[in-house]
Amino acid sequence: MKRVLTALALTATLGVAVPAFAADGAEVGKPAPAFTLKDETGKEHSLAQYQGKIVVLEWTNPECPFVQRHYKVDTMQNTLKGFDAKKVVWLAVNSTAHNTPDKSAAFKKEEAFTYPVLQDADGKVGHAYGAKTTPHMYVIDEKGVLQYAGAIDDDPRGKNVTPVNHVKTAVDALINGKPVPAATTEPYGCSVKYKS
Repeated sequence: MKRVLTALALTATLGVAVPAFAADGAEVGKPAPAFTLKDETGKEHSLAQYQGKIVVLEWTNPECPFVQRHYKVDTMQNTLKGFDAKKVVWLAVNSTAHNTPDKSAAFKKEEAFTYPVLQDADGKVGHAYGAKTTPHMYVIDEKGVLQYAGAIDDDPRGKNVTPVNHVKTAVDALINGKPVPAATTEPYGCSVKYKS
């Protein structure tokens, strides 16, 4: 927040544009924060191991009604299905303080998705990215640079018949060698339940 206020103050004072921060520690157009986390099975995943692929990070919490709605209509699963698995990796991240691998495994089984749920109960990775909501989405390009941060789509209330899927738009642009049209959007959902 301090960085954003400083950027706004500089813009107002100097009349120049200052790069927008998606969150503390994660700036669109800059290298994404490195991490290594275990998934619900205990397998380690690091951002570095996916170099050369586009990485989609989805902050999640199955207790959140917004997450429940998106999984009920298969928003995440259908978005992923539209991507080439050789080029795009999808990783869910749960930074909920009381989450456990068993809870993540049960969520994964119930919703029948295949991508890993990375365990971040201490919230270190969530804070590094500045994840504020569930869901909160990030798209990282093949070189490890953060190219999108924000909402999954433009439909917070779930009432739009044809919502614009910001993650699909971002990934499609990167695959086609084009700039992401909207590099940041306002995320919506439940607040991330970080360890206090």
